Amino acid sequence: MAQGGEEQEASRLRILRAAAEIAAEAGYEGASISKITKRSGLPASSVYWFFKDKDQLMAEVIRHSLADWLAVQPRWERAEWDPRTLGEALRGILSRSIKSLVDAPDFLRIGHMLLLQTRDVEPEARQYFVRVRADIEVEMGAWIASYFPPGLAQSCPHLAVDLGRVIVAATDGAFLAGQADVGYETDDFVDVIVSTLECAIAQYE
Repeated sequence: MAQGGEEQEASRLRILRAAAEIAAEAGYEGASISKITKRSGLPASSVYWFFKDKDQLMAEVIRHSLADWLAVQPRWERAEWDPRTLGEALRGILSRSIKSLVDAPDFLRIGHMLLLQTRDVEPEARQYFVRVRADIEVEMGAWIASYFPPGLAQSCPHLAVDLGRVIVAATDGAFLAGQADVGYETDDFVDVIVSTLECAIAQYE
């Protein structure tokens, strides 16, 4: 496959888009290489030039979609000069990120399909999605802990990560609710998440 760098990248992206579209229509199992090549307009040799098999290809679809989504999301970072409370800061982040899930990013759609499947050998794509979720929970936990009153992180060492896990689980629910209900009010949902975290922290103070 003799192509220049830009042409190779364009072909790779065509394959990723085709794979994501087919997975959305036919599920992970139904996303065959033959369907993907037909949709992309590229031969199977092009697919195998970039990816050793379908599983590696779908893992890259998740990575690529997640990277694109994260690039336009607020970061779970607290600036020292930021005067906002935890509730205010959390509402600002979630209001933006949850609304963006209405567009059904590929990493969530495919990742949820894979989470519901069990196999003797887990697909690479599923392993990657599970690792990413765990990393995000830890990142959120560290951010939440930065708002804890003195001593709370030491007296309740698992609280921050548990709350990060609650946010991830709630985000899963928001994504599914948004796909099922076109009139879904994200702001109301965000208010519930924020209130839940504030009450959970308050009971330990």
